Amino acid sequence: MIVIIDFGSQFNQLIARRVRECRVYCQIEPPTVSADQIRSLAPEGIILSGGPSSIYETNSPRVDAGIFKLGIPVLGICYGMHFMVDSLGGKVKQAAKREYGFAALNAKKQIGLFKGVGKETVTWMSHGDSIDTLPKGFTVTASTGNTKVAAMASARKKFFGVQFHPEVEHTAEGRKMIRNFLFDICGCNPSWTMKSFARETIDQIRETVGDKKVILGLSGGVDSSVAALLIHRAIGKNLTCIFVDNGLLRKDEATQLKHKLKSRLNINIRFVKAASKFVKALSKVTDPERKRKIIGKVFMDVFEAEAKKIKDADFLAQGTLYPDIIESQSAFGGPTSVIKSHHNVGGLPKKMKLKLVEPLKYLFKDEVRKLGKTLGLDDDLVWRQPFPGPGLAIRVIGEITKKRLDVLREVDAVLLEEIRAAGYYRKVWQSFAVLLPIKSVGIMGDGRTYENIVAIRAVTSKDAMTADWARLPHKLLGKISNRIINEVRGVNRVVYDISSKPPSTIEWE
Repeated sequence: MIVIIDFGSQFNQLIARRVRECRVYCQIEPPTVSADQIRSLAPEGIILSGGPSSIYETNSPRVDAGIFKLGIPVLGICYGMHFMVDSLGGKVKQAAKREYGFAALNAKKQIGLFKGVGKETVTWMSHGDSIDTLPKGFTVTASTGNTKVAAMASARKKFFGVQFHPEVEHTAEGRKMIRNFLFDICGCNPSWTMKSFARETIDQIRETVGDKKVILGLSGGVDSSVAALLIHRAIGKNLTCIFVDNGLLRKDEATQLKHKLKSRLNINIRFVKAASKFVKALSKVTDPERKRKIIGKVFMDVFEAEAKKIKDADFLAQGTLYPDIIESQSAFGGPTSVIKSHHNVGGLPKKMKLKLVEPLKYLFKDEVRKLGKTLGLDDDLVWRQPFPGPGLAIRVIGEITKKRLDVLREVDAVLLEEIRAAGYYRKVWQSFAVLLPIKSVGIMGDGRTYENIVAIRAVTSKDAMTADWARLPHKLLGKISNRIINEVRGVNRVVYDISSKPPSTIEWE
């Protein structure tokens, strides 16, 4: 087992994800956890996450420095390394030159964290501070052209620090470094699987819920479907799912999902039509955060009205995943900066009458898919591309109207049909269309047009924390564009989004 201390990094759960990929169990704790509490958990190692603070700031987060006296290997990442340096007598200062993005790392020796790693390897940096003075007993183990102490180690104490982020995809040999820490340095055994996670989670749900009833907001996506199946395995008929048709779904999606979910999951599901309520509430609203909050509020109003018809329900279940939480708040008490609110998180009323059950909140999308396969969920549900909770409302940029939603639905239907036909649906993380709030001049036939512009967005990713734009074949993009312009009335221009995350997000709003 590994304990990860959450100093507020946007990537703290990604560290956990990397550890789990190695089939090692881990849990994340806030900086308020004591050394004695960590000792009682008996971990094989500790990882200190990065974070947005500077260690020399007055209110910078700190964990009990007693962790360095437990005789347990410790790996500090970015801010975590700075905390280690500061706690053990070294000094951190503001860097003369900040370092963001790719950096060529030169490892001094191929031992410790760098066993089996190339002498020069690509890493991902994101820091404005650097090590000025190392603590006693530490040596520099790697450098970049901009950062002298890009990695450090006290081999005797098994303390290691890296300035870069080994957990992100951009660090070419990051997984190898993490494996070296887990197996060579900490001596962990690879025994944690989705099967064991399912078993433990089902037991936890039974313990938490008891004989009470649970209501789940079902969207038909893989997240809520897996959550429903997991909870159903735990409490059976005491689970009731509510599917709210908010008018913000893709073309014919409500009808298709109703058939699939009813026939395949064999779970009690109630369907509620509420499209007019959502579209009316969103009238003339253009700010994306307001859209999310409004959708969250209307959803809960509709949901609670239906939930009141279910007697003796004490719990509300959601298919919330970790990326939903990390972009909304710090999930484990660390000081993570808020990027955007999520309708499952930020839009919930403060005085909810139902207690939350979120069995997937510590998992990433690909882990949920593996869990779905483990539970026996059908492939077409397991591999359904992510679809945002606020639906097409955040893909219609600017004002929401039924007409604009209908245009986007037709565009989206053409796009997905071609993506599937070309064999790219499972190759990309997401593929969708965005209706822009601007128009352009065009020529159709012999006449001048002044119509809508749509943007096509397709990205590759493994966890949604980072993503790259998909290099779709030009021939496929040309076919998609031609079909959209020819078949969808009101569109005369199609553009392709070639932005990566970061700095852009996957969704436009």
